[in-house]
Amino acid sequence: MISVTRKSHFNAAHRLNNPKWSDKKNEEFFGLCNNENYHGHNYELDVTVSGEIDEESGYLVDMKELSDIIESEIESRFDHKNLNLDTEEFRELNPTAENIAIVIWNILREKIPKKFQLSIKLYETPRNFVEYSG
Repeated sequence: MISVTRKSHFNAAHRLNNPKWSDKKNEEFFGLCNNENYHGHNYELDVTVSGEIDEESGYLVDMKELSDIIESEIESRFDHKNLNLDTEEFRELNPTAENIAIVIWNILREKIPKKFQLSIKLYETPRNFVEYSG
């Protein structure tokens, strides 16, 4: 088995807030991330595909095709958006890094052949990141 990784990025705003909680509890729990005027991140995304190399091409996957999938399905959907207000995926789902990673994985899983394993790493900041493999 071999793995290849494609790096990507997008910029997006969000607000962490649980509507079932009081304003006070949200502020205490989420701190500055609960700012009612939102805040933004420069998200860095690593998409890793694993499997067996194709004997004819010598590729695991065509990196240009992988790049195109990431651009059309993730970057164009989330870049320069307010995740809470501008995207269907987060209208009812708190856009934590964990939830964003799962949403991205689910979107990409539909576009990448099932014969490949898929994992993603989403950096919210250089020091804070999440990994998800399904």
